[in-house]
Amino acid sequence: MNEEAYKGYRSAELEYQFNPRVSVPEFPQLAEKRAEESRKVRALLKSWLNVPYGSSPREVLDVYPAAKAAGPVLIYIHGGYWRSGTKDDNCGFVPIFVDRGVTVVVIEYDLCPQVTVTDIVRQSRAAIAWTYRNITQYGGNPSRLYVSGHSAGAHLTAVALAHEWEREGLPRNLIKGAVVTSGVYDLEMVMHVSPNEQIRMTSEIAKENSPFLHPPLPICPVIVAVGGAEPTGWQQMSQDYFKFCTELGIDCEYLVVPGANHYTMSEHLADAHSPLTQAMFHQMGI
Repeated sequence: MNEEAYKGYRSAELEYQFNPRVSVPEFPQLAEKRAEESRKVRALLKSWLNVPYGSSPREVLDVYPAAKAAGPVLIYIHGGYWRSGTKDDNCGFVPIFVDRGVTVVVIEYDLCPQVTVTDIVRQSRAAIAWTYRNITQYGGNPSRLYVSGHSAGAHLTAVALAHEWEREGLPRNLIKGAVVTSGVYDLEMVMHVSPNEQIRMTSEIAKENSPFLHPPLPICPVIVAVGGAEPTGWQQMSQDYFKFCTELGIDCEYLVVPGANHYTMSEHLADAHSPLTQAMFHQMGI
């Protein structure tokens, strides 16, 4: 691991600031709690599970339809530092959105080191494109498509906002709103922390997938959210991305979720009365 300072931090400090498993040592218990809530959702809610959007075994997604057709669609991209996590353990928030008339799509993707971050960016964009083209079959309205992601999923959402969708024969503004929570936006930083043993970030991959080098197109409003209990370095990434978006003229809102750490953000997402969820409801007009 690189011992040189990065943005004023030494290696041990970098691990605390930019490795959530270090800053939140109780993460295994919090992850299991989230997984248990998700198991209940998958067992109880009407759904189409493991619908393929590509050829890889993990290029699948779950669709949770609203009771009424033609409502908005929320695509959710889970986190895990591109090296861990599964859609199966990240759907506890779904019921409160379905109850509001939203069809929710939770996507899966391959993980590092079996693939690169570049591959995962391609997969997440493919899942979004598949959803736009096919969600009518599941009762959703493709003209009301929203995307949200947490941690690595926030990065994948950010680069989706930079994508020129018309090259794929899709509307430039197919994404009507985005919410990025606790995102990993500084890809150069990743090369200085231990998770990179699995991620295998390089300067080339970082440049190819940086949200700062590939800015969001001014097509929709964006909410940049972060937990108030997250380390200052991690929060700084969200502050920097918010400032970047604002300077580009993006309709952008910054939201600090009081008391939330990296792993309890999902609890706030699953609370219909939390500031985060209320902001998402407002963005979606529901």
